[in-house]
Amino acid sequence: MSRQKKLLVVDDIPINRMILADLFQEEYEVLEAENGQQALELILQHREQIVIVLLDIVMPVMDGFQVLEQMAKMDLIQTIPVIMITGESDDEKTLMGYALGVSDIISKPFNPKIVSRRVNNVVKLYSHRQELERELQKQKEMLEQQARRIHQSSQFVIDALSTTVEFRNMESGEHILRVRTLTRIFLEEMREFYSLTDEQIKTIANVSAMHDIGKIVISDAILLKPGPLTEEEFEIMKTHTIRGCEILDTLNYTQDEESYRYSYDICRHHHERWDGRGYPDGLKGDEISIWAQATSLADVYDALTSERVYKKAYSHEETIRMILNGECGAFNPKMLDMLVRVEGTLQKKMFLYTQQEKNEMRLSLNHRVDKPGGSSYIQIPMTRGYHQKKQTD
Repeated sequence: MSRQKKLLVVDDIPINRMILADLFQEEYEVLEAENGQQALELILQHREQIVIVLLDIVMPVMDGFQVLEQMAKMDLIQTIPVIMITGESDDEKTLMGYALGVSDIISKPFNPKIVSRRVNNVVKLYSHRQELERELQKQKEMLEQQARRIHQSSQFVIDALSTTVEFRNMESGEHILRVRTLTRIFLEEMREFYSLTDEQIKTIANVSAMHDIGKIVISDAILLKPGPLTEEEFEIMKTHTIRGCEILDTLNYTQDEESYRYSYDICRHHHERWDGRGYPDGLKGDEISIWAQATSLADVYDALTSERVYKKAYSHEETIRMILNGECGAFNPKMLDMLVRVEGTLQKKMFLYTQQEKNEMRLSLNHRVDKPGGSSYIQIPMTRGYHQKKQTD
C-alpha cells in the first residue's frame, strides 16, 4: 500500500501507541495523537490521506466518544473508518461505540496478528465501498445526461411539430411559446386545488405546445380560408382534436408515458367547455382535466391578444373582460377566479418566464438563428390566425 495512506493511532499511553505504530509502519504512514483534541486536528489536516483511525476511549482533554461525536457532526465517520481499541469490557460502552459509527471494537490486550488482519479488512471494505460509491455517482451522472438528452430530443420533436403547425396556420411562431408559458402560470396558480407538483407542471407546460398538431392534416382550403367557415367546414376543422391524437399514437416513443398521457388529453380536450358545449366529446365540468383546461385558457388568451390578418389584437384588459363575460366559451369558475387574481401580474410573469425559457432553449439548441438585437430564438414570421366560429377555436 502507498506510503501516502495514513493510519492514525490515538492513545494517551505511549507504549500502546508504539506497539500499534510498529505493527503497521511497513504498510502505512503512522500518525500519533495522545488525546482526542490532537486526533481531531490531525484528522482535519490529513482527512484525504487517513484511511483508518485506531481510537482509545479513556483519554484526557477529549475522550474517544467525544471524538466520534465530532467526527459524526462533520460527516467524517462515513469516509474514515474508526476501530475502537479499549480495555473497557462494558457492554453499554460497546453499544455506544457502535451507535456512534465505529467499524469494529478490539479489546486489550490484543493479538497483533488479529489486529493487523481486522484493520486491513476494514480498510479494504471502506476502500471498496468508496469505489462503488464513485462508480454509482458516475452512473448517476451518465443517466442524468441521458435523461437530459432524451428530454431535449422529445422537446425538439414537440417544438418542430408545433412550429410546423403554426407555419401552416400562418400564425406567429411564438404562439406555442406563449401558450406553454401561460399554461405553466395558470397551473402554478391552480396547484392548491389539484395537487400538482413542480415536475408535473413543467411536463404539462412542455407538451401543451402539441395542442393543435392535428391541424397539420386539415386542408389549406379550410385552414387558410380568409373568411368565416361554413358549418360543414367547421365540423372538419373540429376533427383536428382527434387527428392530433392519431398523430401522437405514432410518436409516443419520443416521450415517457406520463408526458404522452398529458399531451394526448390536451390534444383531444383543449376545446371542451365547462358547460359541456365543447368538442369532440362534450365533456362537462371536472370531466375535463385541469391540464386541458389550462391549455384551453392559455390558447384563447393568446389568440385574443395577438394580431391576426382579420383582426387587431385586443388589449390585455379587454381580453380578460371578454373571457370573464363568457364571450369566448365557458370556463371553470375556479380558473376564472384565478384569472382575476393574476390579472395585474400576468403580463410581467409572461415576460419573465418567456425570457427564461428562451435562455434555456439557447443552451440546448444546436442550430441557432440570430434575430436583430442579439436574440438567438428561432422564430418563423407568420401572418394568419385562428378562425373564429361560435367560440374562439
